[in-house]
Amino acid sequence: MQRDLHRLSSQNFDVLIVGGGATGAFAARDAALRGLSVALVEARDFASATSAHNSKLAHGGLRYLRNLEISLVRESLRERRGLMRMAPHLVRPLPFLLPLYGAGLGERAKLKAGLTLYDLLSYDRNRLEDPAQHLPGHRWLKPSVALERAPVLAGDGFEGAFEYYDAQMYSPERIVLENLLDADGHGAAIANYVAAGKLLLRDGKVEGCSVRDTFTGDSFDIRARTVLLAMGPWSDLFLEHALGRPAVHKLIRSKGIHILVPALTVDHALTLEAGEGHFFVMPWRGHTLIGTTDTEFKDEPGSVAVTQRDIDSLIATVNRYLPAAKLRRDEVLFAYAGLRPLVADGKAGTYGVSRRAELVNHAGEGLDGLFSALGGKWTTSRMLAQTTIDAVAKTLGSNAPCTTAAISGDTRRVVCGVTS
Repeated sequence: MQRDLHRLSSQNFDVLIVGGGATGAFAARDAALRGLSVALVEARDFASATSAHNSKLAHGGLRYLRNLEISLVRESLRERRGLMRMAPHLVRPLPFLLPLYGAGLGERAKLKAGLTLYDLLSYDRNRLEDPAQHLPGHRWLKPSVALERAPVLAGDGFEGAFEYYDAQMYSPERIVLENLLDADGHGAAIANYVAAGKLLLRDGKVEGCSVRDTFTGDSFDIRARTVLLAMGPWSDLFLEHALGRPAVHKLIRSKGIHILVPALTVDHALTLEAGEGHFFVMPWRGHTLIGTTDTEFKDEPGSVAVTQRDIDSLIATVNRYLPAAKLRRDEVLFAYAGLRPLVADGKAGTYGVSRRAELVNHAGEGLDGLFSALGGKWTTSRMLAQTTIDAVAKTLGSNAPCTTAAISGDTRRVVCGVTS
């Protein structure tokens, strides 16, 4: 995959995708597989922002059931299975323990009902060829059994734990890269360190975008019949800059941090309730990854970083709700921060804001041919890309169907475009 800037500056494309994270990469591959001519530019490294700085989970979102977001959970569980089939070398089953401390039978019954519904909504989770990818349904573990799996759960009033399954992405960034490699193999022109600037407009029609090579400072235009913004937390800000007016569709940026510490668990992840929120304790390459936080971030997205206060606050939360961890500041080996781009829905705070995705066709704003892929979560990025490219293809007069959801076989070689 080469940075062919000459091709980007000289060819007229069907679609220009701005953003090389998960959604942009899935969209580029989808569009290229449909036979559309595709250009994609990314201002930084591919998958360098939200797509890398996350909990590295492919999950249905068990907590979304509390808000009765049944369709979002179902979509997420379906896409979790799709990721496990598409990239079995990178997405693997992960058992979780959800412990209860002095909760009583009522709370236990409520959680059992939620987990039963979670299992029912993932009725097709084991329609995978590899039995090693199959996910068992939930079950209740009495205290002695749960502590055998995760001794760190020991604490006053420990009643036992529910065991349920989701999946872990060994390297989310690699999934993005492999989608880009396959898009490139099907004719897409892809380049990182090319920053988008002004949209090219004529009589209310978008005709591409001016861009700048950040290595040389040289600017040029990329011509395209449609433009898709898949810029994560930058999407609405880019539109405001490019058009010189406030964006109609606004995002809320939620900051989440993770810390890496010595191993607290071996095979199981933990889901811990923490007041009005929750956090995960996950095995990760011989260590433990803990996160995430959820606070609104109002500064420039590129400035997001982990502060000492962030780390101290997360450590305090862990030690309060998982006291046997006895976590110390000097045990934190690494920390990172990422931003969730959430579609504003009028709710206060960020924890309760839906993780739904939204496709915006800006034709109604006098910007024919411009689309934005907003919000969503890593697990549903492929589906957001499909919805978006469906709309782009319709605008272009193409009826070529999406094929990215029906992939099987040796994905490491055939689907991802690389040999494992």
